[in-house]
This record gives sequence, structure tokens and C-alpha cells, in this order.
Amino acid sequence: MKFSEQTWGRIAPIYGAILDHPFIQELSAGSLSRERFQFYMIQDALYLADFSAALALIADRTPDPDIATQFRESARNALAVEGVLHETFLREFGTSGDKTTVEASSTCFAYTNYLLATAQRSPVEVAVAAVLPCFWIYWEVGKHIRAGAAPANPYQRWIDTYGDEVFGSRVRHAISIADGMADAAAPTDRDAMLAAFYRASQLEWMFWDSAYRRETWPV
Repeated sequence: MKFSEQTWGRIAPIYGAILDHPFIQELSAGSLSRERFQFYMIQDALYLADFSAALALIADRTPDPDIATQFRESARNALAVEGVLHETFLREFGTSGDKTTVEASSTCFAYTNYLLATAQRSPVEVAVAAVLPCFWIYWEVGKHIRAGAAPANPYQRWIDTYGDEVFGSRVRHAISIADGMADAAAPTDRDAMLAAFYRASQLEWMFWDSAYRRETWPV
């Protein structure tokens, strides 16, 4: 069984919980409150800056020049293509995702620091597995919502970005890289890849949930 088949099967309950979450349900229906979506977009802008840095770290560490090129391109896309989407919505909200003025939520902080630490300290194939859920889950969620979104959905630009085939082609390439690395990995490293993918998938659910709750630090 391919790594991607094995790990997607393992996170099926997590992915199901994401689709069932009120944030996703209301986003699809177009009824998600502006306040919740604004909180999400600001936190996601903060997340993407560190996610891009994690991708760049992976590019620097991998010995394969083709994989390095892929991850450098993905790092640029995270800041450019998705950055434009954030800037458009944030301008509408009259705010920004500037790290000097907005604090990361505890979940955003935990997620990005997990990715950065893994990208820096773990075997590179484990780091690839850790960043893969952000690509893959967003694409699956985008396709799912796009297929059933309410007409005139105020969040259609977000839906179109992540449900688009251009994004999908990048996701499939990332999955292929992870599968190739898993095939060549020692059993212990493959197990670590599975664990990293699972943990990052849990953090994906937590990120949606934190946005719906408009999470604040406990003290």
C-alpha cells in the first residue's frame, strides 16, 4: 500500500470531523459569520508565513534538486497566490495580518511551531509528511465545498482557490514526493512519517475549530 493510501485511511475520522465541523458547514452554506471568517483569515495569514518558511527549510535540506525546486515554488506560492487571497479579504475587513499588530492564537502558534521544528530537526521525509496535510486536506475540503456550495456564496473566492485544478496539480505532486520518500525510507522513518501526517491532520481540525471559537489565550 502506498504511503498516501495508508495515511489517508488513518485520518479518515479526522477528515470526516473537518467536513462535519460547523465552520466548514457554514462556509459551504455561505452563512459563516463575517467575524469568524475574519478571525480565520488573519490567523491563516500568520500561519502561511511560517508554513512557507517550513517549506523553504525542506527545500534547503533535501538532496534531490527536483524536490528542492518543488518546495521552493510551493513556498513562493504560499506567500504569493494565497497571499493575494488573504489581502483581498483583509482589505474588505479593514484590517491586516501583520505579525506586529496581530497575535497568533494558541492553536496557530502550536501548529506553526510544530511544522518549523519538524522541518528543522526531523528527517526530511518526516518534514514532508508533516506539511502534506495542509496541501491535501485543503484541496479535498475545497473540492467538497465547491461541489455543494450555496449560490452567490460570499466566500466563493476562497472556495475557488482551494477547489481549483491548478492547486490540485500541486497537491498531487506533493503526494507523489511523499510516496517516493516513504518507499525509500527505513521502517522507523516511515512510521515517523505516518505519525507526523496524523499529528498535522489533528492540528488542521484544531485550526478550523479555533477559528470558529475565535480562540483566545487562556490567561
